[in-house]
Amino acid sequence: MDHLQEESDRREAVVFPGVRESLDAVDEEELVRRTAAGDRRAFDELYRRTSPMLAVRLRRRCSDADVVADVLQETYLSVWRAAGSFAGAAAQGSALGWLWTIAANRLVDAFRRRARQEQVPPVPVAETVAPAAEDEVMAGRVGQDLEQALLRLPLEVRQVLRAMVLDGLSARDTAVLLNVPEGTVKSRARRARIALREALS
Repeated sequence: MDHLQEESDRREAVVFPGVRESLDAVDEEELVRRTAAGDRRAFDELYRRTSPMLAVRLRRRCSDADVVADVLQETYLSVWRAAGSFAGAAAQGSALGWLWTIAANRLVDAFRRRARQEQVPPVPVAETVAPAAEDEVMAGRVGQDLEQALLRLPLEVRQVLRAMVLDGLSARDTAVLLNVPEGTVKSRARRARIALREALS
């Protein structure tokens, strides 16, 4: 086993000179690129930096800790296997955005698997009392009137906005994520549009 670790370290030193010193100054995009080249230390560092943020965002959408843990594991397994595909997606966003897209898709997959198992009840969506960080960021960008309109929206409407606008999910995937009919998702999205339009007019 020690021999294998030594060989891995030797390869890292050849592919990434100086990588043994520190990965602190390396950004997440570079960590993904190094992961794509088989650098296990870069992958470990990427996990250390990004998994807490992903776990928080997943827990806002799912109150089942086991599902969240499984989704995190599947997300980073996908990252290890498909890190090379990030190069093509890099122009469209950050590494953190790319990671969240993978995690959100894995969560939708987990909900679909649960729904197919008749004896297992639907996974409950976590209730939040305070506005989520995404709500605050989105509100901060659009001005005080719209901010007030966003904060007045019911929780279930804000959940639809988060899933469809911030996470880029379709109405169908949002319905799976929130465990509501697709028609309900579309109705809540329509209510949000009307409320926001009135706030801006």
